Amino acid sequence: MLEATDLDRVLGSLRRTPAMRSKQAIQQPAAVIGNTQPSLTREQLYALPGDDTAAIACGDHFQLLAIEGMLPAFVRAAPWFAGWSAVMANVSDITAMGGRATAVVNAYWHHDNVASQQLLAGIRAACEAYGLLLAGGHTSLTTGNPTALAVAITGVAQKLLSTLHVAPGQVIAMAVDLDGHWHADSTYWKAFEGVPAERLRSKLEVLPRLAEAGLLQAAKDISNAGVLGSLLMLLETTGCGATIDLAAMPSPVDTELARWLQVFPSYGFLLTLDEPDWANVQAAFTVEGVRCERIGQVNASGVLNVRLGEQHGDFWNLRQQPFTGFSYTHLDLTPLNLNQQEH
Repeated sequence: MLEATDLDRVLGSLRRTPAMRSKQAIQQPAAVIGNTQPSLTREQLYALPGDDTAAIACGDHFQLLAIEGMLPAFVRAAPWFAGWSAVMANVSDITAMGGRATAVVNAYWHHDNVASQQLLAGIRAACEAYGLLLAGGHTSLTTGNPTALAVAITGVAQKLLSTLHVAPGQVIAMAVDLDGHWHADSTYWKAFEGVPAERLRSKLEVLPRLAEAGLLQAAKDISNAGVLGSLLMLLETTGCGATIDLAAMPSPVDTELARWLQVFPSYGFLLTLDEPDWANVQAAFTVEGVRCERIGQVNASGVLNVRLGEQHGDFWNLRQQPFTGFSYTHLDLTPLNLNQQEH
């Protein structure tokens, strides 16, 4: 249960967090590489920026491609954990697209041999846990080098959970593995330590399985932008808005609202789905020991409105202030029957 608090104060502080500012910096590449051609098909849009994973049509399925760059300070302070986290974040991106991860490559720069070995050990451990091929990469280990790490990943999907599918009227749900703990005093929620590899994989399998059954429309993993920042990225592609009940979010016992809204969980997803499918979706996560609750509904306003008891307020108006800048509202994004996705 979340601790009661002053909602306006919390929302104001969230808008100013470094993580929220870092997501707004995406507006720069969005202005350079965003595609405004009105003749693009939905299949072509799947391969463009907007989702965390590009999806390239390949016969009767999609090839998925994503990449994560890790904060240099994190890589310096915790090289093993940074290596693991780089893989895990990529796996979440592939899963949120309705896919299954297959292989990773890495590129790192370092000046310390021991630390770089720890970094690679973390990458290898995560690959073994998630059943991925560690296919190689680029190494630069020289005195005077900066500390930097990026990991790219591939995957495959039959049915996509693209943000291009978000439409008014859909239910918004939040699925999170609460069987974990905070990492020190950070906003990172770890639910993988001591968990057998087969359980990690089984929990991830829920999303592609629901996608293939046509029971989910779209998904976004909850990233370092927290719950509301990640929700903005889910909504922005199609210019939708939403009303969210913060009290409905699944959360650990006696958790401070401000901290939980900034959570970066090792397993956490925001989902949209049609109302008739809600019971089956919740049941699928429950079987795997994952809490899934409906927290709101998509609307056409372009405004993310949040409520907590009798308190309510607008967190962001996407029509007045872009978030990442990746929006395709100028194109025909008529809601798609997931059983008829283009290939």
